[in-house]
Amino acid sequence: MQIIDRPDRKEWPALVRRPAMELGTLDRSVRRIMEAVRRKGDRAVRSHTHAFDGVRLRSLEVRQQDLRAAERLLDPDLRDAIRQAEANIRRFHAPQRHAEEPVETMPGVMCWRRPLPIDTVGLYIPGGSAPLFSTVLMLAVPAAIAGCREVVLCTPPDAEGGIHPAIRYAATLTGVHRVFRVGGVQAVAAMAYGTGSIPRVDKIFGPGNQYVTAAKRLAQSEGVAIDMPAGPSEVCILADAGADPDFVAADLLSQAEHGPDSQVLLISDDEGLITRTIEALERQVRRLGRQAIAEQALANSRAVQVADLAEGMDLANAYAPEHLIIACRDAEAWADRVLSAGSVFLGAYTPESAGDYASGTNHTLPTNGYARAYSGVSVDSFVRKTTFQRITAEGIRGLGPTVVRMAEAEGLQAHAEAVRVRMRKLDAETRQDEADRGFQP
Repeated sequence: MQIIDRPDRKEWPALVRRPAMELGTLDRSVRRIMEAVRRKGDRAVRSHTHAFDGVRLRSLEVRQQDLRAAERLLDPDLRDAIRQAEANIRRFHAPQRHAEEPVETMPGVMCWRRPLPIDTVGLYIPGGSAPLFSTVLMLAVPAAIAGCREVVLCTPPDAEGGIHPAIRYAATLTGVHRVFRVGGVQAVAAMAYGTGSIPRVDKIFGPGNQYVTAAKRLAQSEGVAIDMPAGPSEVCILADAGADPDFVAADLLSQAEHGPDSQVLLISDDEGLITRTIEALERQVRRLGRQAIAEQALANSRAVQVADLAEGMDLANAYAPEHLIIACRDAEAWADRVLSAGSVFLGAYTPESAGDYASGTNHTLPTNGYARAYSGVSVDSFVRKTTFQRITAEGIRGLGPTVVRMAEAEGLQAHAEAVRVRMRKLDAETRQDEADRGFQP
């Protein structure tokens, strides 16, 4: 882990840069696979699954009976843990589904919004060296709350062509409709274009490596919505002299073990804390089963000493991390100065891994600085907020002249006439009513 002492602010752009492949090379590789899936459908999906995962698949879809059987294969303690996490995630997300009150903008003019579920959504669940069944909960629970009609899940197969029972159980628990043993770029392409087996979806969700993120970005450019650019995992920790170096090191490693392209950033105003944390890292990493992966990630990571915590918070905001841990005294006070972060963890006893699994918040979050403009996944991610309005005769009389003036000023005569024709009709009806009353005895 590189240690940087009090860098000048001119150096910050380089400090907050993430490790990444050259985009041209990455996009060319990804586009070739996506185009093959577009043209050849299931045949290309099977071919690339064999090439990348070493598995020959007859059927891409997991049978419903195999999904239901997963519960019996799980250790009871893990099954209970998944249920508890699902309940917490549901409890946190459920209030996000609410109706908005209509607004009367002027007499006779009522406007409101209604959340309408996205019809068909695709969930990408990373597999590879770690089957992320927790991501099933994070994506499928808000999809269910939103009321999506069809929820499709794609995840890489294991060496035998199967899907980890925890992923299958989580999918069944959360109401996923169809599960496919397909991963990588070919999974994103299949959901973007549709194949003989895998349906085309309206929006694709889920994290992944740089290839998956590039595939989602290319799919978006061709008309399929995505949740966000969610790529390799990252954490930033702002720590003061009172932070526990063992806690800080453990939190850094919890992200470093995700993959060699993950990145962690430690910011502190205390040289001693940085030194003790580096020592703790060296001790703890040797105990990890994924030591080699974590060490590769640490090679792309930095510990930065700053003049004071205020400068440290400025640097954290410039980094715009996926996860931000504030391991400081008065963490809540420093939290008020957060401007850009996917999810924030306050105090010594709030590890980032709690949010990854079971506290209730969502762990599908913007990475690579996209927290400056994107939010993490929520129920809102699975709905469209459609506006409605109703205007009465009184309303069009009051609003009409404003619309006519504005439309004429923009040279849009038909817009103005759509209002005038109604106002003329109302005027005629008013004159007729007055005439009819004039003949009454």
